[in-house]
Amino acid sequence: MTSARRPGSLARPSRRQLLQLSGLSAAGGLLTACGPSLDGGGGNDEPAEEIDWASIEPASEITWWSNHPGNTQELEASYIEAFNEEYPDIQINHVTAGAGYDEIAQRFQAASGTDEIPDLVIASDVWWFRYFVNGQIMPIDDVFSHLGVDTGDYVETLFSDYEYQGKHYAAPYARSTPIFYYNRDIWAAAGLPDRGPETWAELKEWAPALKEHVPSDGNVLGNGIGPSWSAWWFSNVIWGHGGAMSEDWTVTLDTEEALEAGRFARDMYNGESAFAGLGSDTNADFQVGVFASLIGSTGSLTGHLDAAEFELGTSFLPNGPVDGPNVPTGGTGLAIPSSRTPEQQLAAAMFLKFITERDNTATFSQETGYMPVRTSAIEGDIMSAVYEETPQFRTSVDQLQQRTRVQDWVRVFTPGGDQILTDGIEELVLAGADPEDVFPGVSDQLDRAFEDNVEPYL
Repeated sequence: MTSARRPGSLARPSRRQLLQLSGLSAAGGLLTACGPSLDGGGGNDEPAEEIDWASIEPASEITWWSNHPGNTQELEASYIEAFNEEYPDIQINHVTAGAGYDEIAQRFQAASGTDEIPDLVIASDVWWFRYFVNGQIMPIDDVFSHLGVDTGDYVETLFSDYEYQGKHYAAPYARSTPIFYYNRDIWAAAGLPDRGPETWAELKEWAPALKEHVPSDGNVLGNGIGPSWSAWWFSNVIWGHGGAMSEDWTVTLDTEEALEAGRFARDMYNGESAFAGLGSDTNADFQVGVFASLIGSTGSLTGHLDAAEFELGTSFLPNGPVDGPNVPTGGTGLAIPSSRTPEQQLAAAMFLKFITERDNTATFSQETGYMPVRTSAIEGDIMSAVYEETPQFRTSVDQLQQRTRVQDWVRVFTPGGDQILTDGIEELVLAGADPEDVFPGVSDQLDRAFEDNVEPYL
């Protein structure tokens, strides 16, 4: 817990293979992140032809689709400029292809089979697997080996997130977890210790004192809803209550632990003891003191440090009644489309290597709050100086190592699972509905989505 002000073409997978994929990072406590999941269409049953990368000359022009995670359009442009100092014969068209991971994924799906496909594309930790099943992205291992990329220096669990049958289909780029942000000035005015709450129960106990120091239209906690977000933060709540959204492919929202988590989420926003609020932009509302605290992505850290006019604190997500790992990972990697020419693929791989090198990922973390994706960067000179000067940056790294766990399959592998769960959570939050009335319908929809879109391909 820290605080300070900042200065200045593939066969469809079998069931056994899918199980292996889903457990790749279990030993490290990590796997996938936020977003919708896969469908079974478009896989290519023909093995890809091996390419002699040493015989390939890189293309003179490639296109990169990004949503600029963490408001990094200018930073990404600076990477292109630096890359061109070393490789002046490769032009990179930097395209804003969507406001978020889902928008880019939908555009990428729509462009499949056309000349509008990019050469490098944002691939969130869930969407990459859909790309893989559809045969849309290539394994990067051989081309990285040709380029001399030290893949062993990638944070193992983050690089493994994109692994299938010993091959990797993306490299980690902008990786995050949700963390707890708090307004230290309000905390001090309320007479509270300068730290985040250790448990949700403790935050609830602190709520009356905090409410005295927020506007009438504000609240203790700002926490948004919607796709790629609701089920992300609800993962922390349900895991903290000893439940889960699923066990492997079996939906488990009918357990008492899951129902209790649903009641807790409902009561966060409804009733006399409610302490959480919604807004059209919870980040902006937090920055001006409408909310005393916020559940937000580490990728928003720099934005909060720059915009907030108060002392900013950061902490791990609160624990629930059941202790144990309860934090999901998130963010995105970068993938190379399989339909591009070897020349374009090589040029894209050269740029992908460049922007994920030690100092570049450290700078990306320094500028945004996303986690460094290379182990050498985590304790390297740049990040060590950052931790000392601005210790909030350490929170996400420590939480990554201590508190993260594998995502529930029903959310990350079932087509539309995230949206189905979001709809259910919104009924709890917006309508104050009881989970006993909501979760059976959610479970039925999830089961149908699995039976229609996943089970035929296992």
